[in-house]
Amino acid sequence: MADNLLSADELSALAEGVSDGSIAVDTGFNTAARVRKHDIASEDSSLGVNVTSIDMINERFIRLFRPGLMDVLRSSPRVNPLKVQIVKFGDYIKELRAPLSVNVIRMNPLRGYSMVVIDPTIVFSSLDSFFGGFGQGAVGQLSPGRMFTPMETRIINMILDVTFRYLREAWGPVMPLEFEFVSSEINPQFAQIADENDLVILSRFETETATQNMGFIDILHPYASLKPVRELLRSRVQTGDGNEDSDRVWRENLEEAVGGACLEANVILGQISTTLRVVETMQPGDILYFKKPEFASLQPNGIPAFDVQVGTLGAQTAVQIQRAVVPGNH
Repeated sequence: MADNLLSADELSALAEGVSDGSIAVDTGFNTAARVRKHDIASEDSSLGVNVTSIDMINERFIRLFRPGLMDVLRSSPRVNPLKVQIVKFGDYIKELRAPLSVNVIRMNPLRGYSMVVIDPTIVFSSLDSFFGGFGQGAVGQLSPGRMFTPMETRIINMILDVTFRYLREAWGPVMPLEFEFVSSEINPQFAQIADENDLVILSRFETETATQNMGFIDILHPYASLKPVRELLRSRVQTGDGNEDSDRVWRENLEEAVGGACLEANVILGQISTTLRVVETMQPGDILYFKKPEFASLQPNGIPAFDVQVGTLGAQTAVQIQRAVVPGNH
C-alpha cells in the first residue's frame, strides 16, 4: 500500500499545478451538481414531526391548565406558551441551572421517557398562595445542592397531577395517552431521557405570578418517541376535542344563551315597487294599489321566517303562523 502513495515532491508538484492552472480541476462527472451540507449525526426534523400540531395541543392545554391550577393551588399565574422548538438534548441541558424540579415521566403508549421541568419560582409561589399568601415566592438564588422540602414536593406533585390531567385532554383528539410518574431529580444532568446529540421537542410555558415573578414549565419529548405517530401529527389536530359530553354541554349552553336574545319582528302585509319620483310627488289622500298575497310575512330582524294569517284575538290584532319559510323560496 505504501508504494501507491504519492511522495512529498509529487504532492507539492500536484498542488503547484492546481494553483497555476496547468492541471485541470473541472473535469469529471456531475461537476455541476449542487450539494447541501448534511450532518448524518442528527436527524432531519423537517421530514418528521409536525410541530404545528404540538403548538395547537399546547394552546388547548393552556386553556385548561390555568383554571386547573386555580382550583387546586389557589394560584392562577399567567401562562404563555412559546413556540415549540426542536433542539439537541445536550444543548438544552447546558442551559439549565440546578436546583430544578426535573420529573421523568412516561406517556403510554409512546415509547421512551419524557420530562417535565418546573422552575422553583413556580413551586415557591404556588406554596405561598396555597397557604393564603400573595404568591410572592421570592427565594433568591438557591444553593446547587438544595433539596425540596416535603411540603414543596407535595406542591410539585399537585402541579404534576394538574399537568397530567389536562395534557391527557389536550392530546385526546390526536391519541389517548396515560401518564406515569417515573422519578424526580433536582439536577437535570441526572435525568437522561436521551443522548446528548439526540433531538428533543421542547414545549416551554412561561409563567408570571401576580407579583411579577417569572418562571417556566418545560415539557420535553424525545424526537424518536413521536416519530411513530408523525402521521397523526401531520394530519394536525382533529376538529373536535375528543369529549362528546363537553360538546353536548357546550351546544346546550349556546342554545340557551342564544334563545334569550331579543329580536324585533315585523309583519309585512305586502310590498309595492315604485320609484323615487313617484314617492316625492305623493300627497295626502293618494291611494296605493297592490296585490294582497295569500299570507303576510313574519320577519324577525328583517329575515322572512313564517307565513302568517292576520286577524284578531279578542280586542287584539294577532297573526296565526301557517308555515315556516324555506330559505330560497322567498
